Order: sequence, then structure tokens, then C-alpha cells
Amino acid sequence: MRARFALGVVLVVAAAGCGGSKQNAPPATTSSTFRGTELAGGTPSPDFALRDQDGRFVRLSALRGKTVLVTFLYTHCPDVCPIIATNLDTAARGLRGVRVLAVSVDPKRDTPAAARDFLRARAVGREFRFLVGTRAQLARVWRAYHIAVQPGLKGTVTHSAYTLLIDRRGRQRVLYDAQAKAAAVRHDLRLLALTAR
Repeated sequence: MRARFALGVVLVVAAAGCGGSKQNAPPATTSSTFRGTELAGGTPSPDFALRDQDGRFVRLSALRGKTVLVTFLYTHCPDVCPIIATNLDTAARGLRGVRVLAVSVDPKRDTPAAARDFLRARAVGREFRFLVGTRAQLARVWRAYHIAVQPGLKGTVTHSAYTLLIDRRGRQRVLYDAQAKAAAVRHDLRLLALTAR
């Protein structure tokens, strides 16, 4: 319980907005091995199930045995979200057993077609799924992952902008803020794969 509460505090601190809002990084407690912020205790990641950009049903718990990067984006974001998507795709590209799940924070505009266009524009790999749904469906996931979502200026959405690295057993292991580089995430994915053997 303590680990889950501590993670919630970190995630609230990590809240940031797209569309020009300043990014706030998590506390600087990075591990000497992981490049991101290592989460002590390996808290089980809350399960969820949503449809992807192709209408396929994706359940997080069904991905046990794979390493999963979970982030929160929206297709009309003018700045931060496209960078996060590109960095995560670059990090995961060509690595076996890695999946990227981007959960929408803009249910009204993030239609399957908009999600497909967003991913196509960034030429992401097949391991990248953009998950959409109704506000009620998505809000359950936002609450479980401590995601703050508010309307921003000029059609933007202010939201928590972080990525979680979830191991093959479904445990939250590493946290990244929106500034995380592809090389750092890829390093951690490889390290996690080595330590899981």
C-alpha cells in the first residue's frame, strides 16, 4: 500500500500540459542502473481494457510475459505528445516482446481514424497501439494511473505527461517524464530483459 501511495505522489508531481505548459520532472532519484526513475517495490500495474486504433481489444493483463510502456497522449497535441510517441517508438523498435500503449486523454477527438493518422504520420512500428474510448472508459484508467486531464488553451489538453515501464510480470518498474530520450528508455528495456533471464 505504501509503494502505491508513493507512486501516486510522484505521478501527481509529474503532471504537465501540452500546448506550451512547463514540464515538471519527477524527483531526481534515478537508479545507478536504470536511466529513468526506478520505482521501489514493483507495484502491480492496474489492469485496463480498451480498443486500439484498429478496433482491436487490448487488455494490459493479457500482455503478461511482455514488457510494456504505458503513456498518455492525444492526437491533436501540438508539441509534447508527438515527441513522446516518436521517442517511445524509437526505443521499442526491433526489441522482441516490447509493446507501447498510448492511452488517450482526449476522448472527443481521439477517434480510431485520428489515432491511425497520428501513428501513420510518425511511421511507428506494429508494437505501438493507441488506445481510445469513451470519457467514462478512459476516466477509469486515468484515475487508476493518477492522470490529471483538463481543457487547455486553444484546443489543447493539459494532462499528466509521463511513461511507465511495466515488466513481464505486470509490475511498475521505471517512471519517465516527458523529457525522456529514446536512448535512455531503450537502455532500460534492454537492462530489464537481461535481469529477467
